[in-house]
Amino acid sequence: MMKGREKFMKEIIQQHIDANQETFFEVSQFIGHHPELGNEEFQASSLLSDTLKAHGFEVNNNVENQPETAFIAVKSSGKPGAEIGFMCEYDALPGIGHACGHNLIGTQGIAAAIGYAAVLDEVGGSVYVYGTPAEETNGAKVTMAEDGIFDHLDAALMAHPSSEFVKSGTSLAMDALEFSFYGKTAHAAAAPEEGINALDAVLQTFQSINALRQHVTDDVRIHGIIPNGGSAANVVPEFASAQFYVRADSRQTVNPVAEKVKNCARAAALATGAQLEINNYEYSYDDMRTNAALSDLFTKQLLALGVPAEEIYEQESGSGSLDMGNVSQRCPSIHPYIKITSKPLTPHTVEFRDAALSEEGFAGMMLGAKALALTALDITQNPDMRAKIKQEFQGVLSMN
Repeated sequence: MMKGREKFMKEIIQQHIDANQETFFEVSQFIGHHPELGNEEFQASSLLSDTLKAHGFEVNNNVENQPETAFIAVKSSGKPGAEIGFMCEYDALPGIGHACGHNLIGTQGIAAAIGYAAVLDEVGGSVYVYGTPAEETNGAKVTMAEDGIFDHLDAALMAHPSSEFVKSGTSLAMDALEFSFYGKTAHAAAAPEEGINALDAVLQTFQSINALRQHVTDDVRIHGIIPNGGSAANVVPEFASAQFYVRADSRQTVNPVAEKVKNCARAAALATGAQLEINNYEYSYDDMRTNAALSDLFTKQLLALGVPAEEIYEQESGSGSLDMGNVSQRCPSIHPYIKITSKPLTPHTVEFRDAALSEEGFAGMMLGAKALALTALDITQNPDMRAKIKQEFQGVLSMN
């Protein structure tokens, strides 16, 4: 009896997502063809919010302490049950638009929530949708996590477009450090002794960091640029700056390495006589800690939806950084990858942007939405699994 009821609800969820296919296509195409940078996604945020409102969600577009383009939507059954959160991203990249497929991620989040909400009165609990701006830079999931917005969730779910199906894995913790050096101008030929060379401080910082690389673990990555290095060759630069990403497998590794990197800049300031300011020019991202039990549930849905097991890959290792990592430190979370193209494309390219606007890309997104919604149903219908997910997450908390 229970299995028959569950099968019926799964059919209802899929049918509801399919019934709104035209709406979801229009949403994904509009966002894709009207790219907006992080924290400027006013059209995308409004469109996603309005679509949720039309399906009975209560939407808060003025989330305290969050960017203007953030939102939280909720639909409650009024009954006890699981609290499920779906994530929406909708910021674009400079110059190349939605080359990371966020037009699909945003649409997928509302599609999964709307589909799952079709059985909410039957299963109980509540479904939340989080509009999280600026994932590419100052990801709002960071400040939302800091404010405890996700702490009540039994699961936080999202999937990222890709050229392959890949299970949720890890990501690198990251600090974005900016060093601004202030010196003193002088004629570089006539009176160099009167100047304090801010660029020399930047160059010494790079040299010290290059030496530091010999004494860090293999997972550490430190890479930087010089946005400002002076204005003329015959003028001692009075201002120069450097920006670095410091990454590693875990926050516990990043923190002491970042402090060593700061010491490299402090030593350069002392050696040259320049004044130093240190800032974080982007938010710090924590490492993604996938909930394995939750990830297995999502993989189970992909298989049930017809994806061959041999086409679902394990993630080898995290090489980038995600603000979803901060969410995973606060509640059970997954961030798998959904195939949207048969071509071997990589994100942040024009070709990937075009794939995210294609019919094949939309079909991949619809599959991802169904898998996410069905994962939510499995969590709700299986108290033992929900307990297993929670127990695994308690282990994550004990590591912090």
